[in-house]
Amino acid sequence: MKDLVTAALVGVSLVAASGGAGDKENAARDRLSAEHANAAGTFTVRTPQDWEFETRAGQPEVTEARGGTLVLRVVRREGELGLDSWHVQCMLERLAGPMETRPQVEYEYDFRQGWIGDRQAMDSAFVVHYDEPIEGHKDWRQRNLTVIGGGESLCVIAMAPRRVWKKSKEARELLEAVMKSVSLE
Repeated sequence: MKDLVTAALVGVSLVAASGGAGDKENAARDRLSAEHANAAGTFTVRTPQDWEFETRAGQPEVTEARGGTLVLRVVRREGELGLDSWHVQCMLERLAGPMETRPQVEYEYDFRQGWIGDRQAMDSAFVVHYDEPIEGHKDWRQRNLTVIGGGESLCVIAMAPRRVWKKSKEARELLEAVMKSVSLE
Protein backbone atom coordinates (compact mmCIF):
# COMPACT_ATOMS: atom_id res chain seq x y z
CA MET A 1 0.00 0.00 0.00
CA LYS A 2 1.95 2.97 -1.30
CA ASP A 3 1.93 6.26 0.55
CA LEU A 4 0.08 4.86 3.55
CA VAL A 5 1.77 7.30 5.89
CA THR A 6 1.02 10.23 3.60
CA ALA A 7 -2.65 9.35 3.82
CA ALA A 8 -2.37 9.00 7.59
CA LEU A 9 -0.73 12.36 8.01
CA VAL A 10 -3.32 14.05 5.87
CA GLY A 11 -6.13 12.21 7.64
CA VAL A 12 -5.06 12.63 11.24
CA SER A 13 -2.85 15.67 11.46
CA LEU A 14 -4.21 19.17 11.80
CA VAL A 15 -1.59 20.83 9.62
CA ALA A 16 -3.40 23.52 7.69
CA ALA A 17 -2.39 24.31 4.14
CA SER A 18 -1.68 27.93 3.49
CA GLY A 19 -0.55 29.98 0.51
CA GLY A 20 2.87 28.56 -0.85
CA ALA A 21 3.07 25.82 1.78
CA GLY A 22 2.75 23.23 -0.97
CA ASP A 23 5.85 24.57 -2.73
CA LYS A 24 7.92 24.37 0.44
CA GLU A 25 6.64 20.87 1.18
CA ASN A 26 7.53 19.84 -2.37
CA ALA A 27 11.02 21.32 -1.95
CA ALA A 28 11.58 19.23 1.20
CA ARG A 29 10.24 16.13 -0.57
CA ASP A 30 12.54 16.79 -3.55
CA ARG A 31 15.54 16.47 -1.20
CA LEU A 32 14.63 12.82 -0.53
CA SER A 33 16.88 11.28 -3.19
CA ALA A 34 17.79 8.02 -1.39
CA GLU A 35 15.31 5.17 -0.99
CA HIS A 36 15.88 2.53 1.67
CA ALA A 37 14.10 -0.74 2.44
CA ASN A 38 14.09 -2.37 5.84
CA ALA A 39 15.86 -5.73 6.19
CA ALA A 40 12.57 -7.64 6.06
CA GLY A 41 11.56 -5.86 2.83
CA THR A 42 8.18 -4.83 4.22
CA PHE A 43 8.49 -1.05 3.84
CA THR A 44 10.62 1.67 2.27
CA VAL A 45 11.51 5.18 3.34
CA ARG A 46 13.07 8.04 1.41
CA THR A 47 15.71 10.31 2.94
CA PRO A 48 18.25 12.89 1.82
CA GLN A 49 21.34 11.23 0.33
CA ASP A 50 23.56 12.02 3.34
CA TRP A 51 21.31 10.41 5.97
CA GLU A 52 22.39 7.20 7.69
CA PHE A 53 20.00 4.26 7.51
CA GLU A 54 20.23 1.09 9.57
CA THR A 55 18.23 -1.83 10.83
CA ARG A 56 18.56 -2.63 14.51
CA ALA A 57 20.78 -5.71 14.99
CA GLY A 58 18.66 -8.85 15.26
CA GLN A 59 15.44 -6.90 14.70
CA PRO A 60 14.71 -6.62 10.96
CA GLU A 61 11.45 -4.78 11.64
CA VAL A 62 13.06 -1.90 13.59
CA THR A 63 14.74 0.59 11.28
CA GLU A 64 16.20 4.02 11.89
CA ALA A 65 17.19 6.87 9.59
CA ARG A 66 19.30 9.78 10.89
CA GLY A 67 20.35 13.06 9.40
CA GLY A 68 22.12 15.53 11.66
CA THR A 69 19.97 15.60 14.78
CA LEU A 70 16.77 14.45 13.02
CA VAL A 71 15.72 10.83 13.61
CA LEU A 72 13.03 8.66 12.04
CA ARG A 73 12.40 5.22 13.52
CA VAL A 74 9.96 2.74 11.99
CA VAL A 75 8.77 -0.29 13.94
CA ARG A 76 6.66 -2.91 12.17
CA ARG A 77 5.03 -6.07 13.48
CA GLU A 78 3.21 -8.85 11.68
CA GLY A 79 -0.42 -9.06 12.81
CA GLU A 80 -2.89 -6.46 13.95
CA LEU A 81 -2.17 -5.47 17.52
CA GLY A 82 -4.60 -3.41 19.61
CA LEU A 83 -4.38 0.20 18.41
CA ASP A 84 -4.24 1.84 21.85
CA SER A 85 -1.80 -0.64 23.36
CA TRP A 86 0.46 -0.66 20.28
CA HIS A 87 0.44 3.16 20.18
CA VAL A 88 1.42 3.37 23.84
CA GLN A 89 4.16 0.79 23.32
CA CYS A 90 5.48 2.81 20.37
CA MET A 91 5.42 6.01 22.42
CA LEU A 92 7.92 4.31 24.73
CA GLU A 93 10.40 4.03 21.83
CA ARG A 94 12.94 6.63 22.91
CA LEU A 95 16.53 7.64 22.33
CA ALA A 96 17.46 6.38 25.81
CA GLY A 97 16.00 3.95 28.33
CA PRO A 98 13.21 4.77 30.79
CA MET A 99 15.62 5.24 33.70
CA GLU A 100 17.35 8.00 31.70
CA THR A 101 14.25 10.13 31.14
CA ARG A 102 11.79 12.05 33.28
CA PRO A 103 8.59 10.05 33.73
CA GLN A 104 6.38 12.96 32.59
CA VAL A 105 6.19 14.19 29.02
CA GLU A 106 4.74 17.44 27.70
CA TYR A 107 2.02 16.68 25.16
CA GLU A 108 1.58 18.88 22.13
CA TYR A 109 -1.40 16.69 21.28
CA ASP A 110 -2.34 13.16 22.25
CA PHE A 111 -4.22 10.22 20.78
CA ARG A 112 -5.77 11.75 17.67
CA GLN A 113 -7.50 8.86 16.01
CA GLY A 114 -8.74 8.29 12.48
CA TRP A 115 -9.08 5.83 9.61
CA ILE A 116 -7.08 5.30 6.44
CA GLY A 117 -9.30 3.16 4.28
CA ASP A 118 -9.73 0.04 6.39
CA ARG A 119 -6.74 0.80 8.64
CA GLN A 120 -6.91 2.59 11.96
CA ALA A 121 -4.42 5.33 12.78
CA MET A 122 -3.43 7.15 15.95
CA ASP A 123 -1.15 10.17 16.26
CA SER A 124 0.55 11.82 19.26
CA ALA A 125 3.27 14.45 19.65
CA PHE A 126 5.11 15.27 22.87
CA VAL A 127 8.42 16.37 24.38
CA VAL A 128 10.65 13.88 26.19
CA HIS A 129 13.12 15.20 28.78
CA TYR A 130 16.36 13.18 28.99
CA ASP A 131 18.54 13.26 32.11
CA GLU A 132 21.73 13.59 30.06
CA PRO A 133 22.02 15.41 26.74
CA ILE A 134 21.66 13.31 23.60
CA GLU A 135 23.58 14.86 20.74
CA GLY A 136 23.80 18.02 22.87
CA HIS A 137 20.07 18.26 23.68
CA LYS A 138 18.05 17.19 26.74
CA ASP A 139 14.58 18.01 25.37
CA TRP A 140 13.38 16.17 22.26
CA ARG A 141 10.08 16.48 20.39
CA GLN A 142 8.71 13.09 19.42
CA ARG A 143 5.81 12.34 17.11
CA ASN A 144 4.32 8.86 16.92
CA LEU A 145 2.03 7.79 14.11
CA THR A 146 0.61 4.28 14.59
CA VAL A 147 -1.23 2.40 11.85
CA ILE A 148 -3.05 -0.94 12.28
CA GLY A 149 -4.66 -3.01 9.53
CA GLY A 150 -4.02 -5.24 6.55
CA GLY A 151 -2.51 -7.88 8.82
CA GLU A 152 0.23 -5.63 10.20
CA SER A 153 1.01 -2.98 12.80
CA LEU A 154 3.33 -0.04 12.09
CA CYS A 155 4.78 2.87 14.07
CA VAL A 156 6.47 5.82 12.43
CA ILE A 157 8.36 7.80 15.06
CA ALA A 158 9.95 11.18 14.30
CA MET A 159 12.35 12.76 16.80
CA ALA A 160 14.09 16.13 16.80
CA PRO A 161 15.67 18.28 19.48
CA ARG A 162 12.95 20.60 20.77
CA ARG A 163 15.05 23.69 20.06
CA VAL A 164 15.70 22.58 16.47
CA TRP A 165 12.02 21.74 15.97
CA LYS A 166 10.90 25.15 17.22
CA LYS A 167 13.49 27.29 15.45
CA SER A 168 14.00 25.57 12.10
CA LYS A 169 11.09 25.47 9.71
CA GLU A 170 13.37 23.72 7.23
CA ALA A 171 14.08 20.90 9.73
CA ARG A 172 10.34 20.52 10.48
CA GLU A 173 9.46 20.33 6.79
CA LEU A 174 12.26 17.85 6.08
CA LEU A 175 11.33 15.51 8.94
CA GLU A 176 7.65 15.65 7.94
CA ALA A 177 8.61 14.82 4.33
CA VAL A 178 10.68 11.84 5.49
CA MET A 179 7.73 10.64 7.61
CA LYS A 180 5.37 10.96 4.66
CA SER A 181 7.73 8.97 2.43
CA VAL A 182 7.25 5.72 4.38
CA SER A 183 5.52 3.19 2.13
CA LEU A 184 4.40 -0.33 2.91
CA GLU A 185 5.40 -2.89 0.30
